[in-house]
Amino acid sequence: MSAVLNIHRSILGQPWRWRGLAADARDPGFAPDDLVTQLLLTRGCPREAIDDHRAPSIRTFMPDPSIFRDMDRAAERLADAVERREQVAIFGDYDVDGATSAALLILLLRDLGLEARPYIPDRLMEGYGPSGEALVRLHGEGARLIVTVDCGAMAFEALAMAQQAGAEVIVCDHHKCAAELPAAYAVVNPNRLDETEGAAHGHLAAVGVAFLLGAATVRVLRSRNWFAARPEPRLLDLLDLVALGTVADVAALRGLNRAFVAQGLKVMAQRRNIGLNALIEAARLTRAPTCTDLGFALGPRINAGGRVGRSDLGVRLLTTRDPDEARAIAEELNLFNEERRAIEAEVQLAAEQLCLAKAGRAVVIVAARGWHPGVIGIVAGRLKEKLGRPAIVIALDEHGVGKGSGRSIPGVDLGAAVLAAKDAGLLAAGGGHAMACGVTIAEDALDAFADFLDERLTERVTAAMGERALLLDAVLAPGGVNPALVNAMEAGGPYGMGWPAPRVVAGPITVLKADVVGSGGHVRLIVAGEDGRSLKAVAFRQAETELGAALLSAPRHRKLWLAGRAKIDDWGARPAAELHIEDAAWAD
Repeated sequence: MSAVLNIHRSILGQPWRWRGLAADARDPGFAPDDLVTQLLLTRGCPREAIDDHRAPSIRTFMPDPSIFRDMDRAAERLADAVERREQVAIFGDYDVDGATSAALLILLLRDLGLEARPYIPDRLMEGYGPSGEALVRLHGEGARLIVTVDCGAMAFEALAMAQQAGAEVIVCDHHKCAAELPAAYAVVNPNRLDETEGAAHGHLAAVGVAFLLGAATVRVLRSRNWFAARPEPRLLDLLDLVALGTVADVAALRGLNRAFVAQGLKVMAQRRNIGLNALIEAARLTRAPTCTDLGFALGPRINAGGRVGRSDLGVRLLTTRDPDEARAIAEELNLFNEERRAIEAEVQLAAEQLCLAKAGRAVVIVAARGWHPGVIGIVAGRLKEKLGRPAIVIALDEHGVGKGSGRSIPGVDLGAAVLAAKDAGLLAAGGGHAMACGVTIAEDALDAFADFLDERLTERVTAAMGERALLLDAVLAPGGVNPALVNAMEAGGPYGMGWPAPRVVAGPITVLKADVVGSGGHVRLIVAGEDGRSLKAVAFRQAETELGAALLSAPRHRKLWLAGRAKIDDWGARPAAELHIEDAAWAD
C-alpha cells in the first residue's frame, strides 16, 4: 500500500497509509458527500447498503431475538414472572455496561407492572461477577427469579450453589464462554460456543443482549394478550441506555450496534431519563451528547461509583423517578470521578515506571501492592495506547492475591488467552472478550502467566505491531478543515471501536504560534497554510513527548503535515473547526 504524501516515517516513527481509497480533498471541486461515501465503504459497508448505513435504523439491523439459544426460554420465564407478580432480582456488573443492562430491565419490568430489585456487587469487597453467597441470599430474601446481566457466563460455582438452593437464574451476558455452560435456567449469550446464527452478533455489549431479551419478553406477553387492557412499553425509549452501555464498553460499532447508538443518541437528546438528564447537566454538556461524550464524559462518571466503593449509584441514578435524588447522585458521581482521576494518575505513573523492565514481553504485565483496583482497567488502557501492545495491570492485596484488568490491541484476542491460562491452572479466575479481560492471580504465578502469554501471543502481537501505521481518510488544505466538512463526516457515524472516526491530514502548514496550555500539558497551535487560511490545532497531553517537542520548536522556514481528527470548537461566538493532532511529519 502506498504511503500517504510519501511519508514512511512520521515524527512518531510510523508510516502514513490510506485507510482505503485515496481522497485528496485539496481539489476545490471536492464534495464532502464524496468523502462520506468513502468513509462508509472503507469501514466495511457494502456499496448496496450505503443508504442503510447513512441512517442506521433498528428496523433494518434488528435480528429476530429467537435466533439466540435460550432466548425464548428466558423470555417465557420473564413473562411468567410478570404475570405472576413474582419478585425478581437483577444482578448486574459494577461497570457502565452492567449498570445500563440492569437499569434497562428494571425500567422495562416497571413498565410491565413489576418492580424488580437491583443488586450490584461491591467491586472492592465482592469482586467481579455473581457470588454463590449473594445469589443464595437473594433467593432466601424472596427472589423467585434472578437475572444476571453483564456477568455469569463463567460463574460455575456460584450458579451451582444457587441451583442447589432452589434459585432460578437467567444469565444475560456477552463475555466469552467455555464449552461447558454454568447451571442456569437459561444462558443468553451470543458468544456461547454452541451459538449458530446468533454468533454473528457476538460484538454486542451486554446491554444490547438485554434489549433483545426485553424485546423477546414483550413479544411473549403480546402473544398472551397481556396488553389487551394495558399499554405496551416503548422499548425504543430505552435506547439511550443501550447507546451509553455499548459505547462505554468499547463494543464494536458495526451492524446492530451502529443502529443502537445512532438511535440511542436521538433518544438521549430528548432527556427522557431523569437520571441521565441529571448526569448530562453534572458533566456540563450544553448540547446533545455525542459518542465521544458517552465514552469520555458520561460513562466515566457512572463507572466512578463502582471504582471507589459505591457500586449501586449508577443503577440508582438511571432508574430513579425523583429529579432531586437524580441531581444528588449525579453530583456525588461527579465528585467520585474527580477522586478517581487523582488515584488513576498516581497508579499510572507507578505503572509506567515498572513498564521499563517489561519491554520484551508480548503482553506487558505490571503488578504492585497498594494500587486501587478501581482504576487498573483505565491504566491498562493508557499503557496499551502508549506502548502499542496489550497490557494487564494488577493490584495485589496484603495476602499476595492480585486482581487485574487488561486491554488489548486489534488482532490480539486477550480474552481467549486469559481463558486458556485459567484452564491451564495459572489463574484463580479470569475471563473477558477480545479487547479486554479480568484476572485473579496469585503473586507467585505472575511470571508463569507472563511466560504463558508470551508463548501464546508473541507471534500475534508482533504481527499486529508490524502492521502499525497511521490510517488516513483524506488530505486537506487548512481551509478545508471547516464546520461543513466536520458536520458532513458525522453522516458516516456513529464512530467508535470497529468503526473508526475519520482521520485527516492538513497542510502543508507553517506554525505561527505554539504554547502549552492546561494542567495536562496540551500543545496548542495556530498554523497557516498555502491556501492563505489559518487553523487552530491541539495535541493533547503531548508537551513532554517527541511530538510535542517538534511542534513547539518548529521553525517558520520548515513546513509540516498535521494528522488528526477534525472537530467542532463551539466555545466562541460561532462554531469553528479545529484539528486534534495525533501525529505530524515534515513536508520538506
